[in-house]
Amino acid sequence: MQFDRSTYRISDAGTGIRNWLLIAGVGLIASAAGAFVDPKQFFFSYLTAFAFWCTLALGGLIFVILHHLFGSTWSVVIRRMSETTMRTMPLFAVLVIPILIGIPWLYHWADPSYVAGDYALPKKAGYLNVPFFVIRTVFYFAVWVTLSILLYRASLKQDESYTRENAKYMRTLSAPAAILYAVTITLASFDWLMSLDAHWFSTIYGLWFFSGAVTAFFAYTTTNVVFLFRHNILKEDLTPEHFHDIGKLLFAFMIFWAYMALSQFLLIWYANFPKETVFYLARWSGSWRALTLSIPIIGFAVPFVILIMRITKRNLNLLAGMAWLLLGMHYVDLYWNIMPNLHTETVVVSWMDVATMLFIGALFRWYYLRLFTQHAVVPVNDPKLGASFSFVNQ
Repeated sequence: MQFDRSTYRISDAGTGIRNWLLIAGVGLIASAAGAFVDPKQFFFSYLTAFAFWCTLALGGLIFVILHHLFGSTWSVVIRRMSETTMRTMPLFAVLVIPILIGIPWLYHWADPSYVAGDYALPKKAGYLNVPFFVIRTVFYFAVWVTLSILLYRASLKQDESYTRENAKYMRTLSAPAAILYAVTITLASFDWLMSLDAHWFSTIYGLWFFSGAVTAFFAYTTTNVVFLFRHNILKEDLTPEHFHDIGKLLFAFMIFWAYMALSQFLLIWYANFPKETVFYLARWSGSWRALTLSIPIIGFAVPFVILIMRITKRNLNLLAGMAWLLLGMHYVDLYWNIMPNLHTETVVVSWMDVATMLFIGALFRWYYLRLFTQHAVVPVNDPKLGASFSFVNQ
């Protein structure tokens, strides 16, 4: 990649972006084969991969919203990266279609004969039914896509010429956007993941999903910074001060995610109601027990000890290592929430898990890089950009 620092634009993106499209094509062929071989396994694998990659875009959306609401200075330099991550949302609006097709394979509440013989599901049928599920999903993406496009377009407009009215517009839009975001991401987590077992419920589930999404977003942003450094992009502008703040937010939201997960467990543990404890009992049998233990140890304890140190947050290589670890554990956490509804006795790793991750992930990365290389990699006319470049942690 060729970078022009005078305009902060990538003048030559090279051929690497197309390679991601080729990888996505291979993943698509493998995923399509899986859909014919074992549809049930395919749809569960696809849902897990979709949830993983979509949460990165959702994390980017709330970060941009909060950036405008709080008028942050240090984060201006990574704002375009965050906006580009958020702007991939239309891609997920298309990629959600297979999940809607796979409703009969994923959700037992979609089977009328099963519902008729169940003690609880008929009472929930007013909410858990296929037409209303589809309508809600369309609504979620209508909100997310609209917000991402409006904020992104306003940001690009600022690149042409800065006006106080445009800056005020982004901030004014972000206030109701934060409320809409909170409602939609909570309901989406209930619909897509929690209703896989419609007998079980948790009022903390939305916060767990949200905290995991934001943690994964900061981990992904860290990997993007590494990518830029390796291609000599913004190498003179992104400093250890910026790494430090990204690391602090990654550390903070990792703790928040762990706190939500622990709070959910403790509330269910000391209440000891069978209809609630069934969720954890299913994940404490067979090889699920080892995976259950790995999440708090590898997903929290290890990165906590490492990220709490100042030197880690100011060293890009160390920070990147923790970012990759947390991205991997974010997938494991989603897998642990989804797959026991299919494989109840033991962990069964399928090649379709890999195929769907390759397909959605490579397509996401291609779309992200395509968008990122079309415009300036920082908001060039933001009045706080110079202060962001020279930002120093107090």
